[in-house]
Amino acid sequence: MDNYIKVEIMSRSDNERLSRSIAAAFALSSDPTLEEINEIKTAVSEAVTNAIIHGYEDSEGIVCMECASCANVITIKISDTGKGIENIDQAMEPLYTGKPDSERTGLGFTIMQTFMDSVEVQSKKGEGTTVTMTKKIGTN
Repeated sequence: MDNYIKVEIMSRSDNERLSRSIAAAFALSSDPTLEEINEIKTAVSEAVTNAIIHGYEDSEGIVCMECASCANVITIKISDTGKGIENIDQAMEPLYTGKPDSERTGLGFTIMQTFMDSVEVQSKKGEGTTVTMTKKIGTN
């Protein structure tokens, strides 16, 4: 591992921007392109928003973001200790939303998968969710 950070934020929507900026700043040491930075920011934004909106719903909690770099690979973990995901396969289907009565589009995981090289989701109902994303810098 070349570098590592861990940040904990309150599950408030205005902190989504902060987490996105922190991840982008962390990735700068790997000399990414502007496109790669934007892809990382977008994926982090989706993961943190999911934790806030779905993990904690109407309550507040902590969203943890861990960023690690090794050679030219950035790994970002977003985790919460919220309600968890009952069916991960279903949740990762394009256009699926656990909040059909809201403005949610159901594209969060699809966007993460589009912009990152890998996306893994671990979740336990009632215990929380961890999304681990990796991005190899220098492949665009």
